[in-house]
Amino acid sequence: MTPKNKNLLVGGLIIALILGVLSPFIASTNPDGLDTSADHLNPGALNNPGYYHAPFADYSVPMLGKSPLAGIAALIIGVLIALGFVYIVMAILKRRNRSDN
Repeated sequence: MTPKNKNLLVGGLIIALILGVLSPFIASTNPDGLDTSADHLNPGALNNPGYYHAPFADYSVPMLGKSPLAGIAALIIGVLIALGFVYIVMAILKRRNRSDN
């Protein structure tokens, strides 16, 4: 990895973590995004989520309660999970590209 790429990766990670820390404080307390759209299209759908349950429902870590700290922890863990997923995919693609040559 070149120093330029490494700096870009570290800078992107720092920005993602800063946004994760600030999100609980700057997010709307009355969002009307996907939940409201789903409720308009299929009332009661949110009461029966089916078989899938999000690991950090409502951006909170259950053992930390419903404090802003729980939201920050959930967002930071999410950023790290996403980073790990991207790293694994890139490693697979890199290995695959080497075997093709």
